[in-house]
Amino acid sequence: MMLLIDSGNTRIKWALVKGMDWLSSGILPVEQAGELSKHLAGHCALLGMGLHDIEQVWVSNVAGEEVAQHIRDIGVNGNVKPHFVVAQQEQCGVRNGYSRADQLGSDRWAALLAAWHLVSEECLVVCCGTATTIDTLSGQGEFMGGLILPGMELMQNSLSATTARLKTSRGEYAEFPKNTADAMFSGAIQASCGAIQRQYALLDQENAPVVLSGGAAKMLEDHLDMPLRVVDNLVLHGLLIIAQEVCEQ
Repeated sequence: MMLLIDSGNTRIKWALVKGMDWLSSGILPVEQAGELSKHLAGHCALLGMGLHDIEQVWVSNVAGEEVAQHIRDIGVNGNVKPHFVVAQQEQCGVRNGYSRADQLGSDRWAALLAAWHLVSEECLVVCCGTATTIDTLSGQGEFMGGLILPGMELMQNSLSATTARLKTSRGEYAEFPKNTADAMFSGAIQASCGAIQRQYALLDQENAPVVLSGGAAKMLEDHLDMPLRVVDNLVLHGLLIIAQEVCEQ
């Protein structure tokens, strides 16, 4: 059994996989990373297994060293050491066009690999989490570069934190908002979609797909007029692709 972990800025997403079968998956807030071992042990028990049944651990971690140590301390078989993924110059059919390959976030790299294996053509790869990343793959599998901008919640929270009269409350989308909560929420929607649409306009293919993932994907989906492939847990899928390639070598 294999454990896949996507440790982001806000949430730790994980999956237990055997072969091509996803046995279980879940989410834990990053601030509860110290409970990760207990959390996973409980889910293993529901499968009639234990942490000792985990034979491989593959990790994308952008949450810092403290969270990384909690991952190392999960308590799987003592011979099993987590593989912390680092972006490569070339891997799993994708070439990395970043000026320094290893400076590309492991989450973005894994998402790019998963998207390429999903569509195998020129596309945008959009992950909507704490930050929104908008990355471009060429038709030859080359990562051409991408954008990072504040995610939906971060945009709204930054307004609340730096302005005296704008406070975060749940708004709804409106083309012409008539209250502050709707104005902030709609502004975040429009800013995110505008950035995606501007990058999409730079593609060579008129009908190129947009692979959309992340916690805020559903908020943006209805506002994007382009071919969409909405995929849950894109980073975890990328980690599985990396693990499979390494095991075959």
